[in-house]
Amino acid sequence: MAPILSNQWIAKRRPYWDRLAFLLTRSDQNGLGALSRSELQETALLYRQVAADLSVLRRDETARTYADHVNQLLARAHHIIYSRKKTGWSTLFQFLKNEYPAIFQRQLPYVAASLLVSVAWGLLGAALTSARPEFMRHYVGPAMIATMEQHKMWTESIVSVAPQETSHIMTNNLTVSFVTFAGGIIFGLGTFWFLYINGMMLGVIAAACHQYGMSVPLWSFVVPHGSLELPAIIIAGAAGFRLGHAMLFPGGYRWKESVAKGGIEATRLVAGVIPMLVVAGCLEGFFSPSHAPVWMKFTVGGLLFTLLLNWLFRPVKVLRTAEL
Repeated sequence: MAPILSNQWIAKRRPYWDRLAFLLTRSDQNGLGALSRSELQETALLYRQVAADLSVLRRDETARTYADHVNQLLARAHHIIYSRKKTGWSTLFQFLKNEYPAIFQRQLPYVAASLLVSVAWGLLGAALTSARPEFMRHYVGPAMIATMEQHKMWTESIVSVAPQETSHIMTNNLTVSFVTFAGGIIFGLGTFWFLYINGMMLGVIAAACHQYGMSVPLWSFVVPHGSLELPAIIIAGAAGFRLGHAMLFPGGYRWKESVAKGGIEATRLVAGVIPMLVVAGCLEGFFSPSHAPVWMKFTVGGLLFTLLLNWLFRPVKVLRTAEL
């Protein structure tokens, strides 16, 4: 097999491998305290850059010796970098504030795919229900239909048991989101199926309420918590699609490496929906089904959605992984 990598490329990248090896040797001989704060940061940056080099080296069978050397460096660096990480509220806050928007923005193609699938099924459900009202009976139970015929919302019973129901709502929403994400392990088909169920159900209920003249009560209930809950499900679907893509299209990686890399990125993406669903669960248990003015509910929902977009699309600094 003809070499893919030039000697010039290897000579250009080797100083960074040697620098990482030097820092690791100092740490091994004198302890982690021998490295200054700037050297620890440099080690973390070199780790990411050398990991990118490894993926390139593995595409060339003639560079196997270099690939093995770089792989050993990464294994040594992994322990040093991740043993320094501590978990806590401040770490979580920094992750959500500084890291998560960048994670989300890197996965935008998968977010777009998840949104497209959900909207497409929602529109189809609404169209089928509008054309054939009996279609709703496949998705909406008799009890819900009975309340709509009386022009009542089936959610009114939540108010009297809000504390208990809020806990149940949070658990259910978290379960739905993580099952949607986990469905990606079936090559993305499970994720597609759960997005179909959620999208179709929302479309059917929206069209059914419209037919019974209950669109305002429905959306005044959905919008306050749905401004966070629905995007959370979309993001969970994006994480599932990221995992499914890694399984189907490993690219330049070995299949196991592709799945591991995709799994890490997908897990970090879906982690951000947890605080969103906690807030949404509280709103759905206490505020959404309340008798607060309709304008107030739409205002709260609009404000939360605006804050969500400002958070997810805030300008972020993306570390370069090709060169220093």
